[in-house]
Amino acid sequence: MRERVGSRLGTIAHGLWAGTFHSIAHRILRGSAAACGYSSAFTILDQEDSRSLLKAILKDASFDVTSRRFPSPAVLQDVISFCKNTVQPMEKVLEERYPHLEDRLTEITEVRRLYEERKRASQAMDFDDLLGNWLTLIHHPEIGVAMSARFRHILVDEYQDTNALQANIVSGLARTHRNAFVVGDDAQSIYSFRGADIKNILRFPEEWPDAKVHKLLTNYRSTPDILDLANASLSQNRAQFQKDLIGLLPRGKKPIVGSFGTAHQEARFIAEQVLRLRNEGAALAGMAVLFRSSAHSHILEMELMKRDIPYDYRGGVRFFGRAHIKDVLACLRVIQNPRDESAWLRLLQMQQGIGATMAARIAAMTREVGTIGEVLEGGNSLALPDRARGGMESCLAMIRTANAESDPSRIVRAIIKSTYADYLEREFPDWRERMDDLEQLAVFAEGYKDANSFLGDIALFDDAIGSSRGASPNDERMVLSTVHQAKGLEWDTVFVMHLMESAFPSRYAMDDDAQMEEERRLFYVAVTRARRNLYLTYSATRAGEGLSFAPPSIFLQELPPYLTERIEVRDSFGSGFLRPPERESRWDGDDFYQEKTIRIDGYGNAPRQERAATKTVFKSTMKKLPPNS
Repeated sequence: MRERVGSRLGTIAHGLWAGTFHSIAHRILRGSAAACGYSSAFTILDQEDSRSLLKAILKDASFDVTSRRFPSPAVLQDVISFCKNTVQPMEKVLEERYPHLEDRLTEITEVRRLYEERKRASQAMDFDDLLGNWLTLIHHPEIGVAMSARFRHILVDEYQDTNALQANIVSGLARTHRNAFVVGDDAQSIYSFRGADIKNILRFPEEWPDAKVHKLLTNYRSTPDILDLANASLSQNRAQFQKDLIGLLPRGKKPIVGSFGTAHQEARFIAEQVLRLRNEGAALAGMAVLFRSSAHSHILEMELMKRDIPYDYRGGVRFFGRAHIKDVLACLRVIQNPRDESAWLRLLQMQQGIGATMAARIAAMTREVGTIGEVLEGGNSLALPDRARGGMESCLAMIRTANAESDPSRIVRAIIKSTYADYLEREFPDWRERMDDLEQLAVFAEGYKDANSFLGDIALFDDAIGSSRGASPNDERMVLSTVHQAKGLEWDTVFVMHLMESAFPSRYAMDDDAQMEEERRLFYVAVTRARRNLYLTYSATRAGEGLSFAPPSIFLQELPPYLTERIEVRDSFGSGFLRPPERESRWDGDDFYQEKTIRIDGYGNAPRQERAATKTVFKSTMKKLPPNS
C-alpha cells in the first residue's frame, strides 16, 4: 500500500502508517503499554499459546472437565474472543450463539477471569488484547487526545467486515480531525459468525452527519446478464444502501437455473458441463463450483474423480479428509476389523483420560481378538486407571451403539446420536457444521449395502485424489470452494450448487430476518464471482432418512423468470448425457414464459425409493399446474 502511494506521489509519504488493525495496535502499544499495566517487552500469544494457557487454567483450577458438555479450551477461546470483539456481555453471547452452554455461565465467567489474570501476570497479550488495549489508550485522557490529534486522516478498507471493537477504535481515533474515510460494500458483509457487524457501515452516515457517501456502481467483472440477476436478488434486502451495479461488458448468456431429480444428477450435470466447456477450449482454472457449506461437496467430488477432472479444494480440507469424517470412518473400520490398530488409536485418543501412550497400550491388546463382540464383552474388564477407564467406557458405548446397526448409513447415523455427538459439542466451536457433514456422510453411505465396499471406495477415492493432485499443475485444475472462501475471487464460469431450502440459505437462518438477509448477501457474493457463465443448480429431492421433496431456494424463487434460462432434468436414472429439455418460449402480456418438456428416462429400472421420490415430485408439480394444461 505504501508503494502504491509512493508511485502516485513520486515518493513514499512521510508519516504514513499502513497495516492491519492488529499490526497498528502492536506498534502503538510497544511505546505506550505502561498505561495499560504492561511493560514494553510484553509478549504476544498466538492461537495455540492461548489454548495451552486455558488448558493449564482448567487443570490448575480443578474444573470438572470430564462432565458432559464442559467446553474444551478451543470452545472457551472462541467464546471469550467473541465477547471481546463484539463488546457484548457473556450472558448475551451464550444465549444467542452458544445456547447449549448457558448452564455453564458461572464456570466460563470464572475461566475468563483467571485467563485475564494469568495473561497480565505473564506480561502477555493475545490478539484480542492488542485491540482492547489500543482502545483503552484511545480513551486515555492524555495519550488518547495526542494519538487522535496525530493522525489527520484515517482510511479503512473492507469496513463492512469490521466488528464493534474495531468500529469503536476508528471512531475514537478520528474524533479530533473528523477525517474518517471508509471503503466497503455492505452487500458483501458475510462474516457475522466471526463478529463482523453490517451496522458499522450502514450507520456510518448517522455517526458522521457531515459525511459524504460515494457509490461505486461500475462493474468491470461480470456481464450485465449476471449483474441484473445479482441486483434483483439483493433488492429483496431491507438493511442496505440502495444501489444497482452497472456492467461495462457486452451482454452475454443468461444465467441458467437447473433443477434435477437427485443430488447425483446435479453432480453429473456439473461434471458434463465442465467437460463440454473444456472441449470448447475453456481452461479448467477458469471454472469454479461454489457451495454454501463444505458438507455439500462430497457427491460432486466423487463425480469429478470418476471422470478424471482434477480440482483444487478451497475453504478447508476435502470432504473425506476432515477429522470428524475420519473419526466416524475409524469406528466403522473397528467394527469391520477389530484388529485395525490405527483406527483404534484414533478412536481412543479422542477420549478424555486416554493419552497417546495409553491408547497404544489398549490398541495393542486388540491384536489378539477375533470379533468386535469379543472386544465389547471384554473391554470393560481391562486393567486401566480410573481416568482411562471412563474414556474406554465412552469409546465402547459409541462402538456398541453403532454395532447394533447393519447397513453403513444406519451405522453412521447411530454414531452421530452416540457419545460422539457430546464429544463434538464439547470440543469444537463449529460442532453444528460438523454434524451436518456427518449427516451428508450418512446420505452418501445410503448407496452401499455393506460397510466394506463403502470403506473401500472411500479409501480408493482418497488415493485417487492424492495422485491427481500431484500430477496436475494448478492451471489444469478447476476450483471447488465454499462461498465464504471465494469472496474477492472470480472465474469465467461459476456453478452455484445445492440451492435448496435449508441448505442455501442455511436452515439456521430460516427464522431470523437479519441472518436471512446475510444469507442473501452470501448468494449475491456467489453469483458475482462469475464473469461470463453462471449456473444455479439444485435437486428436487433431499436424501436423508428416506427421500423427501426439496423446495428450491427462496433466492431462486424470488428471481423474475425473464432473467434466467431454466432447465429441468429428470433423466435421473439413465446413464446418458444429461440434456436440457426441449422448450418453447413465448410472450404473454407483460410476462415471459417458457414451456418445458420434462424427460423422465430409466424410470422403470430405478430403485424403488427413487421411483417413489420421482412420483412425489411429479405429483407435486402437476398439482401446481392450471387445469387442462
